Amino acid sequence: MLAVMQTGFETGSGWARRIGRGVGRAVLDVLLPPQCLACDAAVDEPGSLCAKCFAQFSFITRPYCHVCCLPFETAVVDDEVLCGACMKDRPAFRRARAVFTYRETARTLVLKLKHADRTDAAAHLAKWMGRAGAELFADIDCIVPVPLHWRRLWLRTYNQSALLANVLGQLIAKPVLPDGLLRTRATPTQGGLDRAQRRRNVMGAFAVRGKDTVKEKSVLLIDDVMTTTATVDACARALLRGGAKAVDVLVLARVPAPGT
Repeated sequence: MLAVMQTGFETGSGWARRIGRGVGRAVLDVLLPPQCLACDAAVDEPGSLCAKCFAQFSFITRPYCHVCCLPFETAVVDDEVLCGACMKDRPAFRRARAVFTYRETARTLVLKLKHADRTDAAAHLAKWMGRAGAELFADIDCIVPVPLHWRRLWLRTYNQSALLANVLGQLIAKPVLPDGLLRTRATPTQGGLDRAQRRRNVMGAFAVRGKDTVKEKSVLLIDDVMTTTATVDACARALLRGGAKAVDVLVLARVPAPGT
C-alpha cells in the first residue's frame, strides 16, 4: 500500500511539475517569443528554424567523403569512399562529420554565433551536432575545441567552438578539455587563402597543454566551420604529437567546395 501511495504521489508530483513547466513556458513565450535561429522570425519552438530558412539549409547526408565529409554530388557505391583531396593527401584525423553546408542562410547563422554574441544559439546547435556526429561518440574519450589565440579571445570574449564543445559534452556525457589545445601564435585569417596557403598559415600553430592531457585518449575535435581541413588537420597533428590515440572531427558547417 505504501509503495502504491508513493508511486501515486510521485506520479502526481511529476504531473504537477509538467504543468508548472508548461505554464512557465507559455508565460515566457508571451514575454520573449521564440525566434528563428537564422533570421529572428517567430517560430513555435526555441532553437528551431522558420520554414523559409529551413528550406535554404542543406543538411549533410550521405554520400560524402568518409574522411573529410565533403558532400558528393553523385551517388557512390561505397560509404567509405574518399574524395580526391583525401586520397592524394589524407588528413591526420580519422573522420570528420558536419551538420550542414556553409552557404547563404547557414553562413548567417554561424556568423551570429561567432561574432554577434548569440551565445545562446550554442545550446541548440550542439544538439544538431549531436545528431550529425552520433557515429563518432562510441570511439572517443574526451572532447577538445579548436582554440583561439589569447589576443583574439580577449577581443571576442568567448570561443564559439568551446561553447559548442561544452554543451555537446553534457549531451553525450563525455569530458570536455576546453583548454586542451593552445594556439601558440596568432595566425592571420584564413579567408581568401587557398588550400596550400591555409596549411602553411596554421602549420605549427597549435600545441597540447600539459604533458599527459590527451595521452592514450581518442579525441573529438570541435570547430564551427571546416573549409579545406587545414585548421583541424593542424590541430589533429598537435594532438597526436601530444600522445592522443586518434582524432575525430565534428563541425557545424562544411564548405561544399573548398576555396569557395
